[in-house]
Amino acid sequence: MRRCRIILGALALLPVLVFGPARAQGFLAALEDLPLAPGLAEIEGVGVAFDTPQGRIVEAYAKGPVQAAEVLSFYGATLPQLGWSRVSDAEYRRDTEILRLEARPDGRLLVVHYSISPE
Repeated sequence: MRRCRIILGALALLPVLVFGPARAQGFLAALEDLPLAPGLAEIEGVGVAFDTPQGRIVEAYAKGPVQAAEVLSFYGATLPQLGWSRVSDAEYRRDTEILRLEARPDGRLLVVHYSISPE
């Protein structure tokens, strides 16, 4: 009987050991509600975030081996679900904030600049 409990306990832990704990997709540190597009990693230590009487100002950067079209497509599908309205492929509005995305190549990588400012 004890042997059965040990085996059942081991089997219950097997998925965690094989697949690891579930992880949410990454988000930008300064923009907790803005997910990183697949393949991007935040460039730490180069962004800024502060509040003004008119609203918050946030600058953040991410990079990865992806194409600009993939990143813009991801945000085009994702941001409206988070309350952002599309102004253009690289600009979104939510409440009184404007989010601008700028994607530029840097060698084999793509660098994405995220900018949030009051309207």
